[in-house]
Amino acid sequence: MTPRAYAVAGPAYLGALLAIDTQVAYRGQLLLGALTWIVLLVALRPLVPLARAQALGVVCFATIGEVTGSLVWGVYHYRLHNLPLFIPPAHGIVYLSGLALTRVVSVRRLVAAAGAGSVGWGIAGLTVLPRLDVAGAIGVPLLCFFLWRSRARATYAAVFLVVAALELYGTSIGTWRWARTLPGLGIADGNPPSGVASGYIWFDVMALLVAPLLVAAAQWRAPLRGSTVET
Repeated sequence: MTPRAYAVAGPAYLGALLAIDTQVAYRGQLLLGALTWIVLLVALRPLVPLARAQALGVVCFATIGEVTGSLVWGVYHYRLHNLPLFIPPAHGIVYLSGLALTRVVSVRRLVAAAGAGSVGWGIAGLTVLPRLDVAGAIGVPLLCFFLWRSRARATYAAVFLVVAALELYGTSIGTWRWARTLPGLGIADGNPPSGVASGYIWFDVMALLVAPLLVAAAQWRAPLRGSTVET
């Protein structure tokens, strides 16, 4: 099981990481990337194989999403207009933080907070926020569907809360910024968009689907390696 302390330690580390990133150049980002990979690997050590596979799966799928959304599509961009090397492992830390949060807060409260937060944010983006957020509002129903129907609703709700806090914080200090409209579509987008967590949900969904297969494959290969050595 994920240590409860990760619910606080993960967001605290990521908050400090984003703040430091605003003060460094490219070489400094490389050091932050190496440090964040070390932090993630250390955080994975006490976990069971399935949780490790899930976190690493999130890293893989999120990296694909980051390259597509930022570098290719240009929906958002980071301060140096690159993909900082600390971003992929940071996604793993986000996931572990959310997983730990499910051990601290009840499922009902997590789902209620995530549902109310996402819907309220989506409505605000269409009405009172200074920047119109149509794209974000489109993503809110998807998040609410998973919160309503999925057996992993607690994890999705917890990850949403962590992501929402980091998105608001990261954009406020200038670590990254979302485009005013979706490139090629012209749909107004917030900074950050209210439905951004729906993208994270897809990373988690894919990781949760793939992780058991990876663990099973590793367990299947282990006896084969042992028999090869004996031969």
